[in-house]
Amino acid sequence: MPHPRIRQIDIETFQRDGVVMIPGLFAGWVDTLRDGIERNMQNPGPYAAENLKEGENGRFFDDYCNWQDVPEFAEVIEKSAVGEVAADLMQSGTVQVFHDHVLVKEPGTSKPTPWHQDAPYYFVGGQQSISFWCPVDPVDEASLRCVKGSHLWEKQVLPTRWLSEENFYPDPNEFMPVPDPDAGQMDIAEWPMQPGDAVAFNFGTLHGARGNETTRRRRAFSLRLVGDDARYVERQGRTSPPFPGHEMQPGDRLREDWFPIVWPNPGTKGQLRDG
Repeated sequence: MPHPRIRQIDIETFQRDGVVMIPGLFAGWVDTLRDGIERNMQNPGPYAAENLKEGENGRFFDDYCNWQDVPEFAEVIEKSAVGEVAADLMQSGTVQVFHDHVLVKEPGTSKPTPWHQDAPYYFVGGQQSISFWCPVDPVDEASLRCVKGSHLWEKQVLPTRWLSEENFYPDPNEFMPVPDPDAGQMDIAEWPMQPGDAVAFNFGTLHGARGNETTRRRRAFSLRLVGDDARYVERQGRTSPPFPGHEMQPGDRLREDWFPIVWPNPGTKGQLRDG
């Protein structure tokens, strides 16, 4: 039986569409996540970025790979139902942490998050992957948008740098051009969401987000996890996140001392990576 937070139809939807919304997955953890996001913004990590060009209104902050240094994030990973729910949705016997990601669009930030797939940025291959995108503010207009079924496309979408809009890797021919899902009348999923709801989507799912032209903040916590078939793959250059010094070889499972198993093994604190 799946975890009580989800139903069998949610598993089937995730497998078919590459995306499903889980109401209230983090409902008991909203204040904890808000505190963690605030801690992260006050003490940003080495990958923190401001994603607006000169003259663009608002603020679009993001940062990732900080869960070992933000106790609130570690607590949510360790104690919430997210690991078990991920196992059910991915149909995987094990779940490993890949990384966390904080995205904050302050009021009046009109810039959308560009359409992209996460998979081409990462050094992870395999179909058993999942991201949970959880807002800690009510979301109506500044919503996450996902193209149904795009995780099954034969060719991955060209990864680009959000601010400079340059190609991420030197050979763009390996990838398909970034499509315009609205112009192409693709089947786009998006939902109004309350704090603690979560959109679960595959690393290969094409997604983006609307700008935040409302008068309230749009803070979101994302957690990336992988399952049994995840393997290290080499890319054309430095990946994002890069995880320098990982020493993995193509075909390796992700090393558990850096990417701890959170399901079925309970807890992560004894497996945190130093540095």
